[in-house]
Amino acid sequence: MVIFKRDQFVFGVLLGLLMPILSFFGYYYWKFSLFGFDEFLGVLKTNKQLVTAITIPCLLMNIVIFTIYINGRNDRTAKGIFTVTLIYAVSALAFKFFS
Repeated sequence: MVIFKRDQFVFGVLLGLLMPILSFFGYYYWKFSLFGFDEFLGVLKTNKQLVTAITIPCLLMNIVIFTIYINGRNDRTAKGIFTVTLIYAVSALAFKFFS
């Protein structure tokens, strides 16, 4: 597809934002679909170990697409993905330790 051959920082940021969100909802449906989404968020706020369990697959999706774009020599897109991945990781750590 032509859209995946773009080499733009903003495109990388958008991909970097989208993939963890898709992974988050996929993880919810895979592991916690018996609970309502509000209940799931409540458990997530109280169980800090669950934050780590969800963060890992979410960031793994970004690592996969980062690797694809680095190997394809689309460095600007990869920089956008990497930037968002760092923001997600720091945000998850801050949520886990400071909330």
